[in-house]
Amino acid sequence: MRRELHAEWTKLRTVAGPGWLLLGIVVLTVAGSAAAAGAMECPSPGCGQDATRIGLFGVQLGQGLVALLAVVAVCGEYSTGMIRTTLIAMPRRTAALAARTGLLAGLALAAGTLGVLGSLLVARLLLPGNGFTPEHGYPPLSLADGPTLRAAAGSVLYLGLVAVLSAGVATAVRDSAVAAGAVLGLLYLFPVIVLMIRNEDVQRLLWRISPMNAGLAVQATTSLPTMPIGAWAGLGVAAAWAGPRCCAAGGCSATGTPEAAGRCSAGGTTEAAGRRAAAVCPCADETPKYEIPDFGGIRLLAGALLDKSHEFSAVRVGVDL
Repeated sequence: MRRELHAEWTKLRTVAGPGWLLLGIVVLTVAGSAAAAGAMECPSPGCGQDATRIGLFGVQLGQGLVALLAVVAVCGEYSTGMIRTTLIAMPRRTAALAARTGLLAGLALAAGTLGVLGSLLVARLLLPGNGFTPEHGYPPLSLADGPTLRAAAGSVLYLGLVAVLSAGVATAVRDSAVAAGAVLGLLYLFPVIVLMIRNEDVQRLLWRISPMNAGLAVQATTSLPTMPIGAWAGLGVAAAWAGPRCCAAGGCSATGTPEAAGRCSAGGTTEAAGRRAAAVCPCADETPKYEIPDFGGIRLLAGALLDKSHEFSAVRVGVDL
């Protein structure tokens, strides 16, 4: 798995897009929280507002860029054809998918941590000027407060789950436009549809299974008994959306066609079946190199050393800008 993680990290860090998206996640999350903190007011004691949830409002905006990050990282290989090189260098497709998904989730957690901390800091500075003061029953936001810490940690975990969900959908459909539309629609359109339902029982049920509504219930620090779902239970719903889709995508990836693994440039063939792939080349004692045409200024060379059993014994993946 370490080899797969290193290869996926090499691909992500040598492309400009993911870096800008990660920066955008932090900036958009903090900016959205700052806008919400500046717009909300508490003119009198007991105004009924949840200061922590207001301060973390930007997570709802940042999750969109998290989804785009995962979709771009996964579907970019299929649109350029570089997936062939990836499967030649890493024939264990399930391991490659797990490495990519884990890396994307880790990056989302890192960016989410910075975004959430920045949001709480901005809200701590702005909310007192709008009436959220100790006199009105609102002490300054602090991670030393148990509910606030739970809301912050849960928000970060939620962004990681969004990355896993998006990676699974993107791997299954392999089209960036369709994958982005499906994930963003699930996150943003589903809650709108829930509000359009007039039957209260049906609306409450749909609210509880909505990935965004249920997942972000972890941000609530007031009026918890009236919430349709508990804080951690809601995060579990978001995990239930992400897990099966990622596993289903792994099944699709592991049952691809032999052609998807590419051809051995030395004249042999590479065949992949299920979770196991073996490379058979007449140049077993040499070190064949597979050169992929330049896609957007990036050339990736995958060198594979084949031992006498004609199986991959070592793989080197490098990027030449």
